[in-house]
Parts: sequence; C-alpha cells; structure tokens
Amino acid sequence: RRGDVTVPLSPLPAPPAPAMLLRESPFPNRALVALDYLARGLLAPSFWATNHLLDLRPTTAERRSRCCSCAGRALAALVYAATLLVSLPLTVLGLLLWLPVQAARRPFAYQYTAGTAPAEPWDLRQRRAFTFLSANVCLLPSGLAKFSNLGQTPQRATYIARQLAPAPPSPAGALVEPQHVPVPVALAERFPADTDFVCLQEVFDAGAATCLRRRLGGTFPHVLSEVGDRGLRCSRLKLLDSGLLLASRYPLLAAQFHGFPNGAREDAMAAKGLLVVQVLLGSARGQRVVGYLGCTHLQAPAGDAAVRDAQLTLALHWLQLFQEAQEQRGDVVAFDVLCGDLNFDNCSRDELNQRHRLFELYRDPCRRAPGQDEPWAIGTLLNYLKIYEEPVSTPEKLRRTLSEPAGRQRYLAGPILASGQPDPVAPSPWQGRRVDYLLFRPPRGEVAGVTFVTQLATRSDHLPVALRLDVVPATCSF
Repeated sequence: RRGDVTVPLSPLPAPPAPAMLLRESPFPNRALVALDYLARGLLAPSFWATNHLLDLRPTTAERRSRCCSCAGRALAALVYAATLLVSLPLTVLGLLLWLPVQAARRPFAYQYTAGTAPAEPWDLRQRRAFTFLSANVCLLPSGLAKFSNLGQTPQRATYIARQLAPAPPSPAGALVEPQHVPVPVALAERFPADTDFVCLQEVFDAGAATCLRRRLGGTFPHVLSEVGDRGLRCSRLKLLDSGLLLASRYPLLAAQFHGFPNGAREDAMAAKGLLVVQVLLGSARGQRVVGYLGCTHLQAPAGDAAVRDAQLTLALHWLQLFQEAQEQRGDVVAFDVLCGDLNFDNCSRDELNQRHRLFELYRDPCRRAPGQDEPWAIGTLLNYLKIYEEPVSTPEKLRRTLSEPAGRQRYLAGPILASGQPDPVAPSPWQGRRVDYLLFRPPRGEVAGVTFVTQLATRSDHLPVALRLDVVPATCSF
C-alpha cells in the first residue's frame, strides 16, 4: 500500500484473452438483451430520481440567471427523494437481475455503417497523412456532470455529435508532399475536417452514447461504444462503463478492452481501462497496411500518482501483447498511436508520472522534457468554474482569449501540488495543465501538425486535441 491506495505488487497480470470479435450487440443472444432491458427498466425510476436530485445543483451560469428559486428546488428535491424511496424495492430487484446479465456481456458494441469505399492500394513511394482527435467530452448523466459545472447532457451530446461529423467520409488517407518544417501548431475553433480517427473519453451517459454513435456513423463507418466491463469486477461494483468511444473511417480488424484492476475512490465505480484496435489502412505489395490505436482514461484524483503509474505500465504491457497477437507475417505497420485523458500534466510537481517509461517508447510532440512542455503547447484543462464567463463563452471567443498569456492564466487550470491544491510558487503566466495526450511511436511517422480545438466552449471543461501524422513508408516495418 502507498498512502491509502492499494497498488498491485505485480502490475503485469497473466496474458489476456484473445481479441474479441466485432459484433453489433455486446450480448451473445437476444434473451440476454431482453433481460438487460428488463433490468434497466427496473432500475430506471431510481436512476431518474437520483439524477434529477443531483441535477438540482446549479451551475455558475444557472446561479447568475437565477432560473429556479430556492423554494422550487426544495420542493423538487422532496418529490425526487420520495420517488427514490418508493422505487427502492424495484432497484434491489433490478440489481439482482442486472449483475448476472453483465457477467455475460462483451466489453463493447460495434457499429458498422455500409456504403463507404474501401481503402485504395498504398504506393509506398508516397507518404500519407492521418489525423487523430482525442477529447474528454464529460458526457456523464446530467446530475453527475454538475460536479464539473456542466449539465444538460442530452443537449451537449447533440451539439458535440453534429460538430464531430459534418463532413462526408474520406476513402483514403491524404497524400502529402515531403516537408521539413517545425511542427505547425494551431488554436482552432473547429474540429479538423479531415479527422480519420476520433477517441472520446467520459461518454458515460447511455443516451449520449446513442446520439454520438448514430451521428458519427455517417462520417465514420466503424464505431466502438459501450466500452467496458460493468457489474462485479475484481470484487468491485462497476456502475459505469469506461466512458471510451472510438470512431474510425477505416475498417477495424481487431479490438480488445482491458479494465484497470486498481481503480480507487470514486473512480472505482467506473470500468476505466485501455481500448486498443488494429486498423486496416490498405494494401501494399500484396501485404496488409495496418495501424494500431489505443485510447484510455487514467485515475483522476491528483494524489493518486502511484495508481496512474501502475495503469500506464499495464497499458504498455497490453499494447505490446495485442500487437504481438494480431500481427501477420509481412504486415506493414503505418502507425502506433496512444491517446486519451491521462489525468496528469507536464507542468505540476508530479515526477513519478512525468518520468514514466511510456515517454521513452512513445513521443509526445508537445513535450520537451519531463516537467517542460514546448513553448507553443497550452493546457487542455479549463478552470471549470469560469467556463461560462463572457470571454470564453463561444469557440471564437475562447480561441481569442487563449491566444493571450493573460487569458491562459485566468481560464486554464494551473499547476498543482501532489494534494491537488494550486501550486503557490508556480511561475506565471503558465501554459496550463495539459492532461489530454496524443502520443505516437517513432519512427513510424512525422508530426505534420498539432491542433488545440475550442469547438466545445461551454460544453466541456477540456480542450480537444488533434494530431496530424505523416506516415513515411521507408520507416514502416515488414
């Protein structure tokens, strides 16, 4: 034990099971689907009442608008509390049914939208560019989202889905000319229109996941959602899945999810872990051209650096095992990318996570050294109590504000101590806490651009990040 957090003595478990087949339903038969619907129906009244009770907590914007009186909130709280009390027998029955059903559930659902052209053969004399997007969208049930000063999850999910999928699908990675220039960096108001892969975190709300899946299917034919092992796992009750969602323009050959066994405190209620996929990008010289993409979300509390350290070690181990299991003789590997909300930054006093072996194997284009980011990099975690203020209330205003050091100082979360409290001696103006990462494994690519996106102003407390990677055929391995 380290502090009050239990860390496994050996972070490397037994070899995992083979990668799961990609199936539309997470359940193996219709009977289990029906039982799952029945269990959720029995749990629905208590969930509705609890969610609405928590949703009475006002955001800073609601406090300013005074949209509901204290008397009205008190009356509503009584109604929701009474509903919760009355529904307790149904909740117990629903849990007794839900738990064994989850034991038979596969760890993700796969959506394939037909009608897209297959990837063209790849001439290895030409380079291709691929764009990756990672974003923590904070799509929890509205009541839980209030703890991040957010709410209205259905409305936010609809907006996010529309912004992520405005363009028609692209049949192949863009051809690029050789370039030898510094990394182009942008602070943009819109998501890149040429995004090939979308990796989202905190898509915990079922309705939000459905909304995203349906909308993204028009642009990204391959979507993995409902990712994670719910129910009793490692002697702990997982009420939420991992919150991960992955969308791809390219076919998925294999996918696998691993749940972290050491989640602690409030994070223990979510099935956080690593989702890793193998992507078919085309063919060259009669062989497959593939890419590997991992998406994860680590332990959140600032004081749990030891937990995150163990999770990073597990993630590296699982990535290696997955690639060894899926590779075929003659495969051309175009890229190996890992992204997600790692819940630590490179500006605070957190040497344990900042010096993890991960950064020896994968390159972080925004990082210069442990504890030091590139001068152009900015934080991705906003000061959640100020996200509704006028200077950051639209994507355009947020972009302009964060373009200035004073704006970053006021509206981005600053360096913290190990306890999570603000660091009183942090130099200012700061770049902000960059907790959202897009890493790639050299030498399979060159950075063509990094973009920090302000599209989700007032809709999330994180800035999405995009990475454009030029794949160099000469560095692909057979």
